[in-house]
Amino acid sequence: MLLTELLTPDRVVVPLTARDKAGVIAELTRHLVARSGGDYTQVLEAVEERENVLSTGIGLGVAIPHARSSAVRELGIVCGLSPVPVPYDSIDGDPVRLFFLIVGPETTAGQHVKILSRIARLVRRDHLRQQLCEAHTADQLYAVLLDAEEQA
Repeated sequence: MLLTELLTPDRVVVPLTARDKAGVIAELTRHLVARSGGDYTQVLEAVEERENVLSTGIGLGVAIPHARSSAVRELGIVCGLSPVPVPYDSIDGDPVRLFFLIVGPETTAGQHVKILSRIARLVRRDHLRQQLCEAHTADQLYAVLLDAEEQA
């Protein structure tokens, strides 16, 4: 499964305006619900609940907050880039600039895991991560991802 099958330019937020972990999660959740549907409060609660179990800051300046929620009908993803590093309780202790939010119903558990894995593999590449963080617009960030997936 390709990330760009689910993530389209209108699902990318550059720049994020929030400057803390809770704010970024709320901003991305709002963006996801506006495009995929669902109840904002229920989706946000599911993401926050999952985040409270273990931080989704995977290191290298990247976080992948995610949750399963019956408040959405299909797997949805949004991406955001912060112009400044955001404290996030990441596994490496570093703040985060690049965020991918994934939310889907229980019935999409398989796809959910595949897209999580895909993102983690992509962002491990230093050069790609740097290019993503240098994007000034949603279209630029999306083009970098699209190019990376075509080369993979």
